[in-house]
Order: sequence, then C-alpha cells, then structure tokens
Amino acid sequence: MLLKTFGWSFAITVLGLIAAVFYGGWTAFGVVAILAVLEISLSFDNAVVNAGVLKKMNAFWQKIFLTVGVLIAVFGMRLVFPVVIVAITAKMGPVEAVNLAFNDKDRYQQLVTDAHPAIAAFGGMFLLMIFLDFIFEDRDIQWLRWIERPLAKLGKVDMLSVCIALIVLLITSFTFATHAHQHGGAHVDKAQTVLIAGIAGLITYLVVGGLSGFFEDRLEEQEEREHEEEEAAARSGKDRSAVKLAGQAAFFMFLYLEVLDASFSFDGVIGAFAITNDIVMMALGLGIGAMYVRSLTVYLVRQGTLDDYVYLEHGAHYAIGALAVILMVTIQYQINEVITGLVGVVLIAWSFWSSVRRNRALAAAEGAAGEHTEAHSRV
Repeated sequence: MLLKTFGWSFAITVLGLIAAVFYGGWTAFGVVAILAVLEISLSFDNAVVNAGVLKKMNAFWQKIFLTVGVLIAVFGMRLVFPVVIVAITAKMGPVEAVNLAFNDKDRYQQLVTDAHPAIAAFGGMFLLMIFLDFIFEDRDIQWLRWIERPLAKLGKVDMLSVCIALIVLLITSFTFATHAHQHGGAHVDKAQTVLIAGIAGLITYLVVGGLSGFFEDRLEEQEEREHEEEEAAARSGKDRSAVKLAGQAAFFMFLYLEVLDASFSFDGVIGAFAITNDIVMMALGLGIGAMYVRSLTVYLVRQGTLDDYVYLEHGAHYAIGALAVILMVTIQYQINEVITGLVGVVLIAWSFWSSVRRNRALAAAEGAAGEHTEAHSRV
C-alpha cells in the first residue's frame, strides 16, 4: 500500500537528490532536502483539506485533480512561478532569468539579492495573513490553549488580521528597510519598495482567499440543492438522474481545489526564498515536496483517516507564522538557511508528538471508562 502510493515520490526524491549533488555538491543536497521537508510540512494541512474534498468526488474527477492538478502544482507553481517572481522583481524576461540562473550565477544572485526586500515583504505579508487568519479563528480543538483561546476571542473583531498585518508592514518598512539602506542614500525608495510589495502580498492573499471562499460557497449551495432534490425525488418515487448535478458539484470542487492548492503552493514557494535564492535548488526541493503532498493526499483518501493527528494543522500554521517573521527580519538581517528550515520541522514534529500523546490519553480514558462500565454491570 505504502509503496504503491508513495512509489513515484520515492523515485523523484532519489533523482532530485542525485541531481542536487551533481549541481552543487553536498551543500546543495542539504538545501534541497530541507526545502522538500519544508514544502511537505507547510502543505500537510493542504493534503488534509484536499483529501477531505477529494473523497466526495468520483474516480474520474479524482484522476483529473491528481493529474492535471499535479501538473499545475508541480510545474506551474513550483517551477515556473519562482522564475516569474525573479523576472518581475529584477525587471527582466523569464528566458533571461532562467539563462542567468544557469550561466551567470553571480549576476543572477546579485539581482535576486537586490530584489530581496521586495520579495521578503511580499511573501512575508502573504504568509502572515495565512497565520493570522488561522490563529484568530475560534476552533473546537486547540493545541497551545494559553495562546489560542485569548486570540480566538480577539478574532471576533472584524478585519483584525488585516489591521495587524498592515501595522507590521508599516513598522517593517520604516525601521528595517530605512535603517538597512540609510547609508546608501536611498532609504526612502527602499521603504517605499517594501511598503508597495507588502501591500501587493496582502492584496494577493485577499484575492486568493476571496476566490476560494466563492468556490466553497458555490459548492455548499450545490450540495444543499442536491440534497433537497434527492429528498423530493424520494418522496415522489421518481428516479432522477444524478449525473449532471454530480458533475456540476465535482466541477466546482475541482475549481475550489485548484485555487486552494495554488494558494498553499504559493506559500511554499515564497517560504523557499527564506532558505535559498538558487532557482535550481528551489525547483528540485519544492518539486520533491509537491510529489509527497500529492501522494499523501491519495493515501489519506484511501485510508479514510483524516483526524488521527489533530494538531498537525496547528503546527503547520505556526511554521508559516515563523517563516513570515523570518522573511520580514531578513530585509535587514541575514539568517542562516539551516535555522530557517529547522524552525518549521521542529514545530511540525512538536505538533505531531502532541497529537500522539493526545491519542494515547484518549485511548487510556476510553479503556478506563470501559473497565468501569464492565465492573458496574457485574455488580
């Protein structure tokens, strides 16, 4: 079962890591491995959400999502999108950006470094909004209750996450950016660059979130309509054709999943810029990670166990929040790539262990309750 589901992912991992060693030695091997783990850890909740929706779709639409969807996710978002980011921020054509990445690494690195404040501000704001919207939502299951409970109460204030994100952006643009570049005499321009890029990141998040919400609402309306028509058909004794409605519902599911998947892969790509500016290592690492996310989605659908480790989603979002802070800080200060990568891994591992402990405690409590009931029945 595991080999059948994860076989392609294992094969891509071996090929990707071998390519990394040939490309940049053991340093590249380490960076690509960290990027793959980062992508998996950031996208675990994406796999869970995908699996929850995917299991409602028939075999045909599942294949469409896992073929067309993977092409969009792996080749579109993980391979093409980083080139587009570099091309836009460095003001050059995509072909020239790719050519520089392979043939003039020093100049390419310099161009990316010059564009780093804009990339960091854009990505930092996008990631920060994902984290804030998660942490301000009132949830039945809470991991770090001493943090999440009071923040969930604060989250009832309308547009609070947007306000906090804009305050963080203002502070960053007029402290980090200004201080970092005041000696060059262009501190106002850099502050404006950070401010504009950060606002663009916020707008991007709001647009993607709005589209996801739109498709989700349409999906819920479709499901309600189907349920009502099924009840009406049952009462009248008619055999209605469900093919067209099921197709419509599946189509909206597919659109919703594509927007959702794009938003999650976007944060993986942006997070990768906190690890490395090398587009080849970025493509290798994120490509490996994306394959595991796809395999994990299939595995969760086939196993049907989406709720075993309930704190993993929390750990993934805390990792996103940590990456957002790191990206904003790197506008002024350099942070070691290994430290950046390990922050996410540690948070995911911690949330996984907390989930395991919770499951053990619940199992022990159920066992004790069962023994108590049995003893009571004997009496």
